[in-house]
Amino acid sequence: MAKPNLRNLMIHTLLLLILPFTQFPTSSLAESPNNNEPFVGVNIGTDVSNLVAPSDLVSFLKKQKITHIRIYDSNPDILGALSGSNISVTISVPNNQLLGIGSSNTTALSWIRKNVVAYYPKTLIAGISVGDEVLTTVPSSAPLLLPALESLYTALVASKLHNSIKISTPHSASIIQEPFPPSQAYFNQSLSSIILPLLQFLSKTGSPLMLNLYPYYVFMQNKDVVALEYSLFKHLKSSKEMVDPNTLLHYTNVYDAMIDAAYFSMKNFNVTDVVVLVTETGWPSKGDSKEPYATKENADTYNSNLIKHVFDRSGTPLHPETTSSVYIYELFNEDLRSEPVSEANWGLFYGNATPCYLLRVSGVGGFLANDSANQTYCVAMDSVDKKTLQAALDWACGPGRANCSEIQPGESCFEPNNVKNHASYAFDSYYQNQGKATESCDFKGVAMITTSDPSHGSCIFPGSKQLINNTKQVVNSTQSSNAGEKLGLIAFKSTKFCASNNILHMSLVAAFPFMFLFIL
Repeated sequence: MAKPNLRNLMIHTLLLLILPFTQFPTSSLAESPNNNEPFVGVNIGTDVSNLVAPSDLVSFLKKQKITHIRIYDSNPDILGALSGSNISVTISVPNNQLLGIGSSNTTALSWIRKNVVAYYPKTLIAGISVGDEVLTTVPSSAPLLLPALESLYTALVASKLHNSIKISTPHSASIIQEPFPPSQAYFNQSLSSIILPLLQFLSKTGSPLMLNLYPYYVFMQNKDVVALEYSLFKHLKSSKEMVDPNTLLHYTNVYDAMIDAAYFSMKNFNVTDVVVLVTETGWPSKGDSKEPYATKENADTYNSNLIKHVFDRSGTPLHPETTSSVYIYELFNEDLRSEPVSEANWGLFYGNATPCYLLRVSGVGGFLANDSANQTYCVAMDSVDKKTLQAALDWACGPGRANCSEIQPGESCFEPNNVKNHASYAFDSYYQNQGKATESCDFKGVAMITTSDPSHGSCIFPGSKQLINNTKQVVNSTQSSNAGEKLGLIAFKSTKFCASNNILHMSLVAAFPFMFLFIL
């Protein structure tokens, strides 16, 4: 008789101990990162002076961990640069192309072949947005919208891409009347003859209802009844939450109310299987005298809370099981935009790729390195006059009280021995000393904030020194905890275990460490 395999026997014994206590997820698909989980993407407009080259743009997106973007055309240079990047892109058909595509299947097929087939799948084209707010901005083109969608969808079917690429059209939130309370919302009745067939098309093709939602404008137009906190996702006392009198659902923010207004409006047309995709939302960081709420603080608060809200996957009061994905408007400030001032200040970043403000999105994954929880630095800008840079360096090391000891001869950051390197170190020292306040990294326009660590060789910049010290503090704090607290830090990301599982696992490790070592 063969001897039993000791390793298999141990595994079998452990399974008998563990399985009775294990709670497996009800659906493994729910935890799959590629199974329609909600995402946060960004819109990329091109009305930017000195816009970065497409290849640099893709590198920037990767660095910021941005995995979903939407562009307002089908720029071949951007689509080519995205090849192999694993960044999903939604491309767009401009309004001025609707006539040709909507009136000719041949033109639609040609468009798909030129702008989709030529790049997919190396470039992950995930969707096509056809036109932009056509029903409200160019109503004369409204009759062309459905024919254009149908022609392009037929072309996707012919190319066998209709299951991989969704197609829809973005609408302004103004197509929905009486949005609050959401249960009383309905689509503009004058557009019903167009909207209903559109919704039926979306239902048939499994495509989303694309909406551009701006709580900023809701607030600006209704300041007497809509609180700023309600528009910014700020915490509200339950007594201040807005309650739908018909459903008794509580709404803690304008954004969710706008999404549910869309769901109720679709329900009025007996359409209940179309999800909302928010193609644009955001908050401007600067405005003119008539736009006092367009500030960096409010923009930071809105976008930071929006990102957390999506990644919380809490859905809306009406549909807590469904969280809409969203594209933030927008990646870069489009400084070439005409007035009002806010039009040029919706971006998360300036055109030179430095952040307009630092988002507070720690604890929600890796999205955006532009995060106050991640490390930022202040460095000298390129192509700055040496004399001006030297003056800024002198001020930082003098009245600014930056620690400039490391850029003295023989010290770790003296090399390379040039003004730009020394100024960058001094600027970062001052910036970190000032608590990384955005205004402390200016130096009369010669400095910029970056998320790239400027440390090199043995030269460690002040920002990185702080990060190292913070890490040491965390490690020391962890080491001072007892063994049970240490084990409590273990996290399982892919499979959910109940508390008893964690306790059992830790007990087994503590009691039978040799078994785990032997098995491994």
